Amino acid sequence: MPLLNLNPDELLTTTRSVRKRLDLTRPVPLELVKECIEIALQAPTGSNRQTWHWLVVTDPDQRAEIGRYYRMAVQTYLQSEGACGTLYPEDPERHEVQRRVGDSVAHLGDRMGEVPVLVIPCLDANEAPEYNEAGKWGSIVQAGWSYMLAARARRLGTAWTTLHLMYEKEIAELLKIPDGVVQAALIPTAFSIGTDFKPARRQPLEQVMHHDSW
Repeated sequence: MPLLNLNPDELLTTTRSVRKRLDLTRPVPLELVKECIEIALQAPTGSNRQTWHWLVVTDPDQRAEIGRYYRMAVQTYLQSEGACGTLYPEDPERHEVQRRVGDSVAHLGDRMGEVPVLVIPCLDANEAPEYNEAGKWGSIVQAGWSYMLAARARRLGTAWTTLHLMYEKEIAELLKIPDGVVQAALIPTAFSIGTDFKPARRQPLEQVMHHDSW
């Protein structure tokens, strides 16, 4: 499949969390997912240990069961204090953006089990000494992002989600994940409906960058 004609800056600034524009009817070739993971394996990893593992779930029954857990987790989250759709009520413009994010989270929550491919990047904590939490998670998080970038270039939509971890034990049992292997995320993967994603509105640089001191 030909890659999208995106330069590096365009790829980095238009890889969005895709929830409402996932094509749930179009199969995703496993070879395409493998290509994305191969690229993700070039990400940095602590001490070059490469303690990552990647669960690719395509079985309909397993996807449906993961989707059931995810739907319950989303319902709990959206009813909780601090859910994305309730943030920044003092700023009407920003609050409206958050409300739309909340709507899209609910949309995916109802459909996660229908997404053709679910990818779960994992970390073997038995082989990853916990010098600090940043070092531990720094051996898998950027690899997951690399996967998402590679997927975007191949016309696939993804979203970095972690709400399933409310039921991490149950999903580990379902997928026979060994003890000591922790799940970092659940990344739904499907062809995106359209590829015309744009940069998101972010906080101004001067509000978040500190030069030499805070």
